[in-house]
Amino acid sequence: MSKRIAVLYGGLSSEREVSLKTGKAVYDALVTLGYETHLIDVDREVDKKIREFKPDYCFIALHGKYGEDGTIQGMLEVMGIPYSGADHISSAIAYDKHYTKIMAEKLGVLTPEYYLAKNEYDARFFPCVVKPAREGSTIGVSIVNEKNEFEKGYRLAKKYDSKVLVERFIKGKELTVGIVNEEVFPVIWIKPVKGFYDYESKYTKGLTEYLFETGLSKEEEAKVKEIALSFSRNIGCSKLCRVDFIFDGKDFYMLEVNTIPGMTETSLLPKAAAKAGYSFNELIDLIITECK
Repeated sequence: MSKRIAVLYGGLSSEREVSLKTGKAVYDALVTLGYETHLIDVDREVDKKIREFKPDYCFIALHGKYGEDGTIQGMLEVMGIPYSGADHISSAIAYDKHYTKIMAEKLGVLTPEYYLAKNEYDARFFPCVVKPAREGSTIGVSIVNEKNEFEKGYRLAKKYDSKVLVERFIKGKELTVGIVNEEVFPVIWIKPVKGFYDYESKYTKGLTEYLFETGLSKEEEAKVKEIALSFSRNIGCSKLCRVDFIFDGKDFYMLEVNTIPGMTETSLLPKAAAKAGYSFNELIDLIITECK
Protein backbone atom coordinates (compact mmCIF):
# COMPACT_ATOMS: atom_id res chain seq x y z
CA MET A 1 0.00 0.00 0.00
CA SER A 2 1.46 3.38 -1.02
CA LYS A 3 2.05 6.12 1.50
CA ARG A 4 -0.42 9.01 1.62
CA ILE A 5 1.38 12.31 1.11
CA ALA A 6 -0.15 15.76 1.51
CA VAL A 7 1.54 18.58 -0.38
CA LEU A 8 1.06 21.79 1.58
CA TYR A 9 1.17 24.71 -0.84
CA GLY A 10 -0.24 28.17 -1.61
CA GLY A 11 -0.56 29.67 1.83
CA LEU A 12 -1.07 33.16 3.19
CA SER A 13 2.28 34.83 2.53
CA SER A 14 3.42 37.32 -0.10
CA GLU A 15 5.07 34.36 -1.86
CA ARG A 16 1.77 32.55 -2.46
CA GLU A 17 2.06 32.49 -6.26
CA VAL A 18 5.51 30.89 -6.14
CA SER A 19 4.26 28.39 -3.55
CA LEU A 20 1.41 27.35 -5.85
CA LYS A 21 3.89 26.62 -8.65
CA THR A 22 6.26 24.73 -6.36
CA GLY A 23 3.42 22.68 -4.88
CA LYS A 24 1.97 21.71 -8.25
CA ALA A 25 5.38 20.60 -9.54
CA VAL A 26 5.98 18.52 -6.40
CA TYR A 27 2.47 17.04 -6.59
CA ASP A 28 2.97 15.94 -10.21
CA ALA A 29 6.28 14.29 -9.32
CA LEU A 30 4.82 12.42 -6.35
CA VAL A 31 1.89 11.13 -8.42
CA THR A 32 4.32 9.92 -11.08
CA LEU A 33 6.34 8.20 -8.34
CA GLY A 34 3.24 6.28 -7.32
CA TYR A 35 2.26 7.97 -4.06
CA GLU A 36 -1.33 8.68 -3.09
CA THR A 37 -1.01 12.44 -3.11
CA HIS A 38 -3.31 15.30 -2.18
CA LEU A 39 -2.82 19.05 -2.61
CA ILE A 40 -3.77 21.15 0.41
CA ASP A 41 -3.96 24.92 -0.04
CA VAL A 42 -2.91 26.25 3.34
CA ASP A 43 -5.29 28.65 5.08
CA ARG A 44 -6.63 29.16 8.61
CA GLU A 45 -8.40 25.79 8.36
CA VAL A 46 -5.29 23.81 7.38
CA ASP A 47 -5.35 21.59 10.45
CA LYS A 48 -8.87 20.39 9.57
CA LYS A 49 -7.88 19.73 5.95
CA ILE A 50 -4.90 17.67 7.08
CA ARG A 51 -6.99 15.64 9.54
CA GLU A 52 -9.57 14.92 6.83
CA PHE A 53 -6.94 13.52 4.45
CA LYS A 54 -5.00 11.70 7.19
CA PRO A 55 -1.57 11.75 5.50
CA ASP A 56 1.38 9.61 6.49
CA TYR A 57 3.68 12.46 5.52
CA CYS A 58 3.52 16.13 4.52
CA PHE A 59 5.66 17.73 1.85
CA ILE A 60 5.95 21.41 2.72
CA ALA A 61 5.93 23.50 -0.45
CA LEU A 62 5.16 26.78 1.31
CA HIS A 63 7.41 29.79 0.81
CA GLY A 64 7.50 32.74 3.19
CA LYS A 65 5.55 33.37 6.38
CA TYR A 66 3.80 30.35 7.96
CA GLY A 67 5.76 28.02 5.68
CA GLU A 68 9.44 28.68 6.21
CA ASP A 69 9.31 30.32 9.63
CA GLY A 70 8.67 27.20 11.70
CA THR A 71 4.93 27.77 12.11
CA ILE A 72 3.60 24.90 9.98
CA GLN A 73 6.45 22.68 11.18
CA GLY A 74 5.46 23.23 14.82
CA MET A 75 1.84 22.43 14.06
CA LEU A 76 2.78 19.19 12.30
CA GLU A 77 5.02 18.21 15.21
CA VAL A 78 2.09 18.67 17.61
CA MET A 79 -0.09 16.58 15.26
CA GLY A 80 2.57 13.86 15.10
CA ILE A 81 2.92 13.96 11.30
CA PRO A 82 6.41 13.71 9.74
CA TYR A 83 7.27 16.28 7.10
CA SER A 84 9.98 17.41 4.68
CA GLY A 85 12.82 19.73 5.60
CA ALA A 86 14.05 21.33 8.81
CA ASP A 87 12.27 21.29 12.17
CA HIS A 88 10.45 24.31 13.60
CA ILE A 89 13.42 25.73 15.51
CA SER A 90 15.89 25.48 12.63
CA SER A 91 13.30 26.89 10.24
CA ALA A 92 12.70 29.89 12.51
CA ILE A 93 16.43 30.62 12.76
CA ALA A 94 17.00 30.39 9.02
CA TYR A 95 13.92 32.42 8.11
CA ASP A 96 14.98 35.38 10.25
CA LYS A 97 18.07 36.78 8.50
CA HIS A 98 19.04 38.62 11.67
CA TYR A 99 19.16 35.41 13.69
CA THR A 100 20.96 33.65 10.84
CA LYS A 101 23.67 36.30 10.94
CA ILE A 102 23.99 36.04 14.72
CA MET A 103 24.53 32.30 14.32
CA ALA A 104 27.05 32.89 11.53
CA GLU A 105 29.06 35.23 13.72
CA LYS A 106 29.06 32.79 16.62
CA LEU A 107 30.20 29.97 14.33
CA GLY A 108 32.93 32.05 12.67
CA VAL A 109 31.20 32.19 9.28
CA LEU A 110 31.87 35.40 7.36
CA THR A 111 28.76 37.49 6.65
CA PRO A 112 28.44 41.12 5.48
CA GLU A 113 28.48 43.84 8.15
CA TYR A 114 24.91 44.57 9.24
CA TYR A 115 22.55 46.22 11.70
CA LEU A 116 18.83 46.51 12.41
CA ALA A 117 17.66 49.96 11.32
CA LYS A 118 15.86 51.93 14.04
CA ASN A 119 13.99 54.17 11.60
CA GLU A 120 14.04 55.57 8.06
CA TYR A 121 16.89 57.94 8.94
CA ASP A 122 19.21 55.32 10.43
CA ALA A 123 21.63 55.15 7.48
CA ARG A 124 25.16 54.23 8.60
CA PHE A 125 27.08 53.22 5.46
CA PHE A 126 26.78 53.03 1.68
CA PRO A 127 26.25 51.22 -0.55
CA CYS A 128 23.98 48.95 1.46
CA VAL A 129 21.21 46.41 1.02
CA VAL A 130 17.98 47.17 2.89
CA LYS A 131 15.65 44.23 3.36
CA PRO A 132 12.93 42.77 5.57
CA ALA A 133 14.58 40.44 8.08
CA ARG A 134 11.79 37.88 7.62
CA GLU A 135 10.82 37.63 3.97
CA GLY A 136 11.93 35.73 0.87
CA SER A 137 12.18 35.88 -2.92
CA THR A 138 13.97 39.27 -2.58
CA ILE A 139 10.58 40.84 -1.80
CA GLY A 140 11.01 44.30 -0.25
CA VAL A 141 14.76 44.41 -0.97
CA SER A 142 16.56 47.55 -2.17
CA ILE A 143 20.15 48.40 -2.97
CA VAL A 144 20.79 51.88 -1.58
CA ASN A 145 23.73 53.93 -2.83
CA GLU A 146 23.23 57.24 -1.05
CA LYS A 147 21.45 58.80 1.90
CA ASN A 148 18.49 60.25 0.03
CA GLU A 149 17.53 56.75 -1.17
CA PHE A 150 17.57 55.18 2.27
CA GLU A 151 14.15 56.35 3.48
CA LYS A 152 12.44 54.84 0.42
CA GLY A 153 14.27 51.53 0.87
CA TYR A 154 13.47 51.43 4.58
CA ARG A 155 9.77 52.12 4.02
CA LEU A 156 9.57 49.40 1.36
CA ALA A 157 11.15 46.80 3.66
CA LYS A 158 8.97 47.93 6.56
CA LYS A 159 5.86 47.10 4.53
CA TYR A 160 6.79 43.43 4.81
CA ASP A 161 8.34 43.16 8.28
CA SER A 162 8.74 45.10 11.50
CA LYS A 163 12.45 44.20 11.49
CA VAL A 164 14.48 45.96 8.79
CA LEU A 165 17.96 44.57 8.20
CA VAL A 166 20.66 46.68 6.60
CA GLU A 167 23.85 45.03 5.39
CA ARG A 168 26.90 46.33 3.61
CA PHE A 169 26.71 45.79 -0.15
CA ILE A 170 29.56 43.60 -1.36
CA LYS A 171 30.31 43.56 -5.05
CA GLY A 172 31.00 40.10 -6.36
CA LYS A 173 29.55 36.88 -7.68
CA GLU A 174 26.34 35.62 -6.12
CA LEU A 175 26.68 31.88 -5.57
CA THR A 176 24.28 29.31 -4.22
CA VAL A 177 24.85 25.84 -2.79
CA GLY A 178 22.01 23.33 -2.64
CA ILE A 179 21.97 20.53 -0.06
CA VAL A 180 19.67 17.50 0.28
CA ASN A 181 20.24 14.91 3.01
CA GLU A 182 23.77 16.30 3.43
CA GLU A 183 24.59 15.73 -0.23
CA VAL A 184 26.06 18.96 -1.53
CA PHE A 185 25.13 19.77 -5.13
CA PRO A 186 27.26 21.69 -7.64
CA VAL A 187 27.69 25.42 -7.02
CA ILE A 188 25.68 27.79 -9.21
CA TRP A 189 26.73 31.32 -10.17
CA ILE A 190 23.62 33.49 -10.31
CA LYS A 191 24.18 36.14 -12.98
CA PRO A 192 21.16 38.43 -13.53
CA VAL A 193 21.02 40.22 -16.87
CA LYS A 194 20.28 43.62 -15.32
CA GLY A 195 22.61 43.36 -12.35
CA PHE A 196 20.20 42.90 -9.41
CA TYR A 197 18.72 39.48 -8.66
CA ASP A 198 15.24 40.73 -7.75
CA TYR A 199 11.83 39.01 -7.81
CA GLU A 200 11.40 39.58 -11.54
CA SER A 201 14.87 38.21 -12.32
CA LYS A 202 14.19 35.14 -10.18
CA TYR A 203 10.93 34.11 -11.75
CA THR A 204 11.10 35.37 -15.34
CA LYS A 205 12.77 33.14 -17.90
CA GLY A 206 15.74 34.73 -19.63
CA LEU A 207 16.42 37.47 -17.08
CA THR A 208 19.09 35.51 -15.21
CA GLU A 209 21.90 33.20 -16.25
CA TYR A 210 22.56 30.21 -14.00
CA LEU A 211 26.12 29.09 -14.59
CA PHE A 212 27.98 26.03 -13.38
CA GLU A 213 31.18 27.48 -14.83
CA THR A 214 31.67 29.66 -11.80
CA GLY A 215 35.29 30.62 -12.32
CA LEU A 216 36.15 29.18 -8.91
CA SER A 217 39.20 26.99 -8.47
CA LYS A 218 38.67 23.43 -7.21
CA GLU A 219 39.92 24.57 -3.80
CA GLU A 220 37.54 27.54 -3.71
CA GLU A 221 34.56 25.42 -4.73
CA ALA A 222 35.39 22.83 -2.09
CA LYS A 223 35.67 25.61 0.49
CA VAL A 224 32.28 27.20 -0.19
CA LYS A 225 30.64 23.76 -0.22
CA GLU A 226 32.19 22.94 3.15
CA ILE A 227 31.06 26.27 4.64
CA ALA A 228 27.52 25.65 3.39
CA LEU A 229 27.34 22.10 4.72
CA SER A 230 28.92 22.93 8.07
CA PHE A 231 26.67 25.92 8.67
CA SER A 232 23.52 24.07 7.63
CA ARG A 233 24.43 21.22 9.98
CA ASN A 234 25.01 23.63 12.85
CA ILE A 235 21.63 25.30 12.50
CA GLY A 236 19.87 22.01 11.77
CA CYS A 237 18.75 22.23 8.15
CA SER A 238 21.17 19.99 6.24
CA LYS A 239 18.28 17.69 5.20
CA LEU A 240 17.08 20.33 2.76
CA CYS A 241 18.30 23.86 2.11
CA ARG A 242 20.05 26.27 -0.19
CA VAL A 243 22.80 28.54 1.14
CA ASP A 244 23.54 31.81 -0.66
CA PHE A 245 26.89 33.60 -0.77
CA ILE A 246 28.66 36.58 -2.28
CA PHE A 247 32.25 35.95 -3.41
CA ASP A 248 34.36 39.09 -3.79
CA GLY A 249 37.29 37.25 -5.35
CA LYS A 250 38.88 36.57 -1.99
CA ASP A 251 36.29 35.66 0.63
CA PHE A 252 32.89 33.96 0.70
CA TYR A 253 30.25 35.98 2.57
CA MET A 254 27.22 33.98 3.65
CA LEU A 255 24.01 35.90 2.92
CA GLU A 256 21.14 33.64 3.95
CA VAL A 257 19.76 30.12 4.15
CA ASN A 258 16.59 29.02 2.37
CA THR A 259 15.04 25.97 4.05
CA ILE A 260 12.30 25.49 1.44
CA PRO A 261 13.98 26.07 -1.93
CA GLY A 262 11.72 26.73 -4.89
CA MET A 263 10.74 23.91 -7.22
CA THR A 264 9.55 25.99 -10.18
CA GLU A 265 10.90 25.80 -13.73
CA THR A 266 13.41 28.57 -12.96
CA SER A 267 14.35 27.33 -9.47
CA LEU A 268 17.94 26.74 -8.43
CA LEU A 269 17.81 23.49 -6.46
CA PRO A 270 16.36 21.41 -9.34
CA LYS A 271 19.01 22.87 -11.66
CA ALA A 272 21.81 21.90 -9.26
CA ALA A 273 20.29 18.45 -8.71
CA ALA A 274 20.10 17.91 -12.48
CA LYS A 275 23.78 18.77 -12.76
CA ALA A 276 24.45 16.17 -10.05
CA GLY A 277 22.56 13.58 -12.11
CA TYR A 278 19.08 13.68 -10.56
CA SER A 279 15.90 14.15 -12.59
CA PHE A 280 13.21 16.30 -10.95
CA ASN A 281 11.27 13.21 -9.86
CA GLU A 282 14.43 11.67 -8.43
CA LEU A 283 15.10 14.88 -6.50
CA ILE A 284 11.64 14.79 -4.93
CA ASP A 285 12.12 11.09 -4.12
CA LEU A 286 15.43 11.93 -2.45
CA ILE A 287 13.83 14.66 -0.33
CA ILE A 288 11.15 12.29 0.98
CA THR A 289 13.63 9.48 1.79
CA GLU A 290 12.43 9.33 5.41
CA CYS A 291 8.85 8.76 4.21
CA LYS A 292 9.66 5.43 2.56
